[in-house]
Amino acid sequence: MTAGSLPGAGSPSGAAPDLGAALGLLDRLVAFPTVSRDGNLDLIRWVADRLAEAGIAARLYPAPSGDRASLFATIGPPGAGGVVLSGHTDVVPVTGQAWTSDPFRLRADGGRLHGRGTADMKGFVACAIEAATAAAGRRLARPLHLALSYDEEIGCVGVRPMLADLAAAGLSPGLVLVGEPTSMTVATGHKGKLAARALCRGHAAHSALAPTGLNAIHLAADFVAALRAEQAALEAEGARDPGYDVPYTTVHAGLIAGGTALNIVPDAAGVDFEIRDVAAAESRAVLDRLFAAAERISAPGRTRFPETGIALTVENAYPGLDTDRAGTAARTAAALAGTGFSKVAFGTEGGLFVEALGAPVVVCGPGSMDQGHKPDEFVTAADLSACRAMLARLVDRLGDGAASE
Repeated sequence: MTAGSLPGAGSPSGAAPDLGAALGLLDRLVAFPTVSRDGNLDLIRWVADRLAEAGIAARLYPAPSGDRASLFATIGPPGAGGVVLSGHTDVVPVTGQAWTSDPFRLRADGGRLHGRGTADMKGFVACAIEAATAAAGRRLARPLHLALSYDEEIGCVGVRPMLADLAAAGLSPGLVLVGEPTSMTVATGHKGKLAARALCRGHAAHSALAPTGLNAIHLAADFVAALRAEQAALEAEGARDPGYDVPYTTVHAGLIAGGTALNIVPDAAGVDFEIRDVAAAESRAVLDRLFAAAERISAPGRTRFPETGIALTVENAYPGLDTDRAGTAARTAAALAGTGFSKVAFGTEGGLFVEALGAPVVVCGPGSMDQGHKPDEFVTAADLSACRAMLARLVDRLGDGAASE
């Protein structure tokens, strides 16, 4: 892409939004095909080099696989307070999606910037890198930190080792700004998520003698029915938070697999499911009820085949976010963004920052998750410009110490 002329659509005056260095940075970031399964190391090394050119030292946190890493850098004086700009660098796959252009080449069209990750969330990462390098030329009263992670899309995996190290080092920021796409509103809450697997064990037999075996797919189907019953109960009687589009805890079966041939009674099947809770304690209560349901479903078959049944395992979990809108951090973020508050349906690394560092967290970034994970994903030039302006105001506040609370 030529990082040049952009239509003025999206700018109130009709003039093209000012994208500064962020446009060229986004162009380069999109060109790295950082699908979670493939790693992000080339991108992270490139970012570290750009920071080094501005005199910013970055620490890398490599994964054991060696093909991916997180990055953390500090600009300004050491000590408490300041702000962390947090983003993830991995993206979801494009396989099977009907893109109208190369997903890993930035394309401008009518005020929209298309490419995988433009909304989720390389648009923010580009703005954050630009703000960090600008801050390096300023005398800051409080530090600005840049935290970039890997493998967020598969369960907020890469940020955890970095956070453990930062917590041990005593990092104590006054605000963490997670730049997931919120159309530049300040999100103070999202649900927590627990991902689990139900492994159903049956007893194989020839299908002509099906009643002499125990069908694992049937066990899985009965467990899915239990998931649906739990969802109905949560919708009718569970905890509610009207700030969310879906104001109650949800249970969702996303993957099911089993069997090898039609004429074999299957002895194994699996169901991958998730719980997204509106209250921190509710996912554990839901899981306890599902353990009980699995045991009820399993008990009859065990009278004939003791080795059979349904085993549940938790594969991944991250906490929700619920930041006080009346607090200094949230009010500061709203003043910087110039927008109101919201809550978002999707999860972020924000709750993990709260757990590890005890810092207040908000989510605010360019783009909309309505565009994330889709073909022809895009961020608007207007949103990118608004994000640049927000971060420029943040750097100004850090310069006079006003963002240190």
